This record gives sequence, structure tokens and C-alpha cells, in this order.
Amino acid sequence: MRQEGRNDKRANRAKGGSESEKLEAGTVVLAGFHAVAARLQLDPASIELVYVDPERRDKRMREMREKLFAAGVRVMNADARRLTGLSPDVPHQGICALAKERENTLDFADLLDDINPKTLLLILDGVTDPRNFGACLRAADAAGVQAVIVPRDRSARMTPAAAKAAAGAAETVPVVQVTNLASAIMELRDNGVTVVGTAGETQKSIYDIDQAKAFAWVLGAEGEGLRQLTRRRCDELAAIPMVGSVESLNVSVASGICLFESLRQRIAAGIVTPGKAEDRL
Repeated sequence: MRQEGRNDKRANRAKGGSESEKLEAGTVVLAGFHAVAARLQLDPASIELVYVDPERRDKRMREMREKLFAAGVRVMNADARRLTGLSPDVPHQGICALAKERENTLDFADLLDDINPKTLLLILDGVTDPRNFGACLRAADAAGVQAVIVPRDRSARMTPAAAKAAAGAAETVPVVQVTNLASAIMELRDNGVTVVGTAGETQKSIYDIDQAKAFAWVLGAEGEGLRQLTRRRCDELAAIPMVGSVESLNVSVASGICLFESLRQRIAAGIVTPGKAEDRL
């Protein structure tokens, strides 16, 4: 009698439409087209199996199936209930991948060694919402950020919700975890990085600051803002000009505004060229 293997068990669960699955250690679920496509591009060998909804026959799904087949990735059908069981908190769009866990992290000492005039960093102080964290990673990727720095104990982690909001950027932007954020800021400054925090009450605008050099933005969670010690460790503080009635912006929106002002200045100064991913380095 043939012994049922791991993939056979997964197949049976997929057909049965079970509501949840206990993943093996080291395996993560990538839900949605962006997350699956990003991993497929960067590390196809790490994808163990992809479940797709057979009811989706649109062009996007057909093209994704073709890419998966071309890469030699095993694809199996699973109904919507099964897919929701794999990704209960994140819309799966009819596709979920089981993949080996791939931590896109960077050691802080290595980051310091790589600082150069093109360096652009994003520092998040107390951003604990996974979707905001993921959206910040997405903005960071688009603006050419070299790494995102977060405190080890007071930050969101790379959950499926964060990966979904990151739209693939979780695979491309390194995250640096530090034990003491204030000390890390001082080390960045000692290594030639200008560090500017955002604060709504200051009179200086983000548009008044030279960002065409080794530079880091520091942003806090919406409402709470930066901690006092974090503020004191920054070179200076700047505000995003606003004319409406709201008092603050979502941190992912604010990070996009700040980072793209940095990108605008860097393009104007000839430091980076739009469309060149290597300018991140």
C-alpha cells in the first residue's frame, strides 16, 4: 500500500475544502498575485506549491499559470473556501503559494558599511499595524530606499497582511531590526547620514531640506508620532505642509510623500535615474 506523501495530503485537503491548515515549520503563505509574482521572480525554487481557483479563467490568471509552469512550479486547483482557509485575513485573489520562509533582513553593521552618497533610508518608530508597515515597504521600494529600519520590540512584523500591502516589496526591501532605535540613529549620523524626523508642529517644511545626499527619514505611527528620545536624536524635524482640516496623515501616506520628495531631489541632482533598480544601492 502506497504511503501518502506530504503533497498528497495537501492535495486531499485542497479537494476537501478544509478551512485551515497547520503549516510546516519554515513554510509561509503568499497570498495574491503581487506576492506570488515577486517571489517567483526572485526565488522560484523556494516555492513549494501554488494553489489556484479553477473558477478564475481571466487573462491575469492564465498568464500567471504560464509563468509558474515555465518555472517548473507545481500548481494545484483549490476552491475559494480552501484558499480563504490558507489566507483568512488577506484577500487571496484566487491564488496562494506555499513557500519556504525567506527573511529579507539585513544586519545593521552591514548597512553601516554600505552607506554611500546614494543612501536613502526609512526609519519607522512604533509602527505596529501590519498593513501600514507593508504599505511603507511598498513606498520605500518605489522610491529606491536602501533599507527600512525598525525597533526590534516595537514594530509590526512581516505577516501575510503586511506582505499583501507591500505588493511584492517585502521581497525586495531589506528590513533592519535594531535593539535601540535612538542609538542606531546616532550611529547613522556618525557615518554621514542626515537624519530628519517628521513632526507636524515644526515650521520647517520637508521641501526646505536638502535630501540629495546620504539621508534618512524617521516617521512615527499616526496620532502618536515620534517618541521624545527619537526626536532628540534627529538632526532636525520637518513637517508635511497641509491645508485641510485633518491633523495628521496615515504613516504610509506620509512616508510616500517624504520619500518621493527625496527621490525628486535626487533625480534633479543626477544621483539616481528613474527606472534603474541598481540606484537603490
